[in-house]
Amino acid sequence: MADPTYTPPEVWTYDSESGGRFANINRPTAGAQRQEDLPKGDHPHQLYSLATPNGVKANIIFEELLEAGHSDAEYDAWIINIGEGQQFTSGFVDINPNSKIPAMVDHSGPAPIRVFESGAILMHMAEKFGKFLPTDAAARAETLSWLFWQVGSAPFIGGGFGHFYAYAPEKYEYPINRYSMETKRLFDVANNRLKENRYLAGDEYTIADMAAAPWLAPFTTGEIYNEAKTFLSIHEYEAVGRWADEVMNRPAVKRAKMVNRSWGDENTRVPNRHSASDFAGKAA
Repeated sequence: MADPTYTPPEVWTYDSESGGRFANINRPTAGAQRQEDLPKGDHPHQLYSLATPNGVKANIIFEELLEAGHSDAEYDAWIINIGEGQQFTSGFVDINPNSKIPAMVDHSGPAPIRVFESGAILMHMAEKFGKFLPTDAAARAETLSWLFWQVGSAPFIGGGFGHFYAYAPEKYEYPINRYSMETKRLFDVANNRLKENRYLAGDEYTIADMAAAPWLAPFTTGEIYNEAKTFLSIHEYEAVGRWADEVMNRPAVKRAKMVNRSWGDENTRVPNRHSASDFAGKAA
C-alpha cells in the first residue's frame, strides 16, 4: 500500500509534536534559550561536545596530535548533553551560533579563537600543528576534497537515513528508500576509492579519514541505527570494512571514542576529559 500523501499548507507552521525522538530539542529558531556559562579548564584548547559521530571527529584530532608528541595540543573536553538542550545555553551559542556540537575555543594566542563545525576544527588543529594535512598542493587538495565530501554527506546519512529508518515516529517507504539509496551510494564511493588506496586521500592517514571513519565505521560493526548493517548490506563494502577497522583501532581513535561519552559500559566512558590519566583503567 502506498504511503499516505501530505498536502503542504500555504504557510508552514511549527508543530512540536511532529519531530519524533528529537522533538524536544529541535526548533525552527536560533539563539540561546537560557543563560548559562560554559565551564573552562586549564588547557589551551577547550572542547565542548558529545561522542556522536560528529563529536568523535573532533576528539580524534586532539588525541592523534597528543599521540604524535604535540603536548601543546592538550585540551579539556566538556560534555554537552544535547538531549537536555545544553547546546542552547548562552555560553554555547556564543561559540557556535548554530547550536550544534562540536565547538571549541582556542586560548593559546593573544585572544581566544572560537571554532565551530567538526570540519573546521579538524582543519584548524591540523594547520596549527602542521600534521595530518599535507602541504603539497595536490595532496592537500585531495585531502580537503575528501574532508568536505564527508561534511556534505553526513546530513544524508544521519538526518536522512538514520532519522527516517531509526528515529521517525512513523516508518514511510519513500524517505527510507530515498536515503537508503543515497547512503549506499556514498558507501560505494568510499569503497571504490579504498579499493585502490589505503586511506581516503592516498597513502597517508589524514583529517579526511578522521572525519569519515566515525560515520562509516559504526555501520560496519552494526553499532548505529538499529539493524542498518543488515538492512543496507554493509558487508558488500569490503574495502570500507578494511579501512574502518584499521582507523578505528588506532590507539588515539580508541581514546577519542570514549571522550564525552555518556552511554554504554562504564569502562568505555570519559564524560569530561582533562588529562591522559582520565583513560586509566578504561577499555581502550
